[in-house]
Amino acid sequence: MEKIPMTRAGATALETELKHLKSEERPAIIKAIAEAREHGDLSENAEYHSAKEKQSFIEGRIKELESVISLAEVIDPTKLSGAIKFGATVTLVDEDTDEEKTYQIVGEYEANIEKGLLNIKSPIARALIGKEEGDSVEVRTPGGEKSYEVLKISYS
Repeated sequence: MEKIPMTRAGATALETELKHLKSEERPAIIKAIAEAREHGDLSENAEYHSAKEKQSFIEGRIKELESVISLAEVIDPTKLSGAIKFGATVTLVDEDTDEEKTYQIVGEYEANIEKGLLNIKSPIARALIGKEEGDSVEVRTPGGEKSYEVLKISYS
């Protein structure tokens, strides 16, 4: 299987979620199922069906997290430099609006655009890979063509 690149912070967040699901959510849902069973007829027991559905979701998420973590390739951006690549924190200026934005290019399981964490598979990240400070970048986004200038690249 192909390795999944991620930062240490991303890997830690996934490990924390997995631990929470296994140590808190799983035991709580098992207890909820046991309590719902005590209410009698399971065929008409909404609490039981709801708890079983939640258990299914939790178990699926645990399996997904275990799989992702087993394939994770943790990359330390502080050991990188040069042109834009995975882990880079990039400051861009929109050439049309002069609006500045700062993103860190991260793996898909840790991406969160509101927090400035850009999925490496996104159109903007793919367009930025290999660029240097001062370069102009044309990006085809769902909202149309955008032009950015790379102001700063850092690996911290």
